[in-house]
Amino acid sequence: MEASLGLGPLATAQAWKADGRDVAIATVIETWGSAPRPVGSHLVIDRDGNFEGSVSGGCVEGAVIADALDVIADGRAKILDFGVADETAWRVGLSCGGRIRVYVERLD
Repeated sequence: MEASLGLGPLATAQAWKADGRDVAIATVIETWGSAPRPVGSHLVIDRDGNFEGSVSGGCVEGAVIADALDVIADGRAKILDFGVADETAWRVGLSCGGRIRVYVERLD
């Protein structure tokens, strides 16, 4: 994985596209309860699995990256829902039983 460019995820996405990379962007579109990142947070991912930004953390972020690679490959956007009970929340990165919805799309 490469180091962050320090530009912020949207500027990074633009720079990666200008370099000819295939890129997906994940955006938090809804939250309920306690969520680590607010609505509008972004994570950008390229075909090689490099990423910048954050939509949650923990296992959720890993799952979003995996789905983003599928979106890059097939071009079909996805909406991902993550929610857990309080007793398992910390294991997947959502404290206090939070839930989030993330929209993942390929940038063309």
